[in-house]
Amino acid sequence: MKGEDLVAHLRRAIQLGRYVPGQRLVEIDLTEELGVSRSLLREAFRRLSAEGLLEIVPNRGAVVHRLSLKETMELFQIRIELESLAARLAAANCAAPQVRDRFEQDVSEIWQEDVRLSTSAYLIENEKFHAAVFRASGNGQLSLINRQLQLSLIMAQISASLTPDIMAKSIGEHRSIANAVLNGDVAAADMAARAHLSRARDFVSQMHGSVFKSE
Repeated sequence: MKGEDLVAHLRRAIQLGRYVPGQRLVEIDLTEELGVSRSLLREAFRRLSAEGLLEIVPNRGAVVHRLSLKETMELFQIRIELESLAARLAAANCAAPQVRDRFEQDVSEIWQEDVRLSTSAYLIENEKFHAAVFRASGNGQLSLINRQLQLSLIMAQISASLTPDIMAKSIGEHRSIANAVLNGDVAAADMAARAHLSRARDFVSQMHGSVFKSE
């Protein structure tokens, strides 16, 4: 496994909750499991630490980053504004057939009823949907900032609390955002994105304190 592949593999495992926030990644176990050298693994850890997905803790090594409630609420505060901007831009951009076609393709799974067989399947779909909105915005810097805001890390941290009803509600809100974008309705796209992320923020804010890292 090459360096880039290793980083991508570990990143994906964190995003999907295979390695959970607060979990220590044991070097000897991973080198044997993945067939890589310690030097390659440590370089991957360094890169993922720079992305905010891992923490390098003295005497413990690499630990999956665990957000505090304060950090999580701050990220939601930023994300509500950025994603509503992305939704507005995407709605305006969908007048271009190539943008509309790509967006329709990227979010096609949200219209299906039988593809979410697990929480991990929902997490994959959720990540793809939000990335699609930012991509359709046409603003590359906005998409870059989105990737740095670690929505997937928040989702992995709260994944145990995602009931079928909660996931169904989220998917319904995704459909509202997508419809507004595809209809070119800038105001409705803004409103739907804000409502979706505000509801998610409120849901997370009410979780038990044990979900989060102590301040």
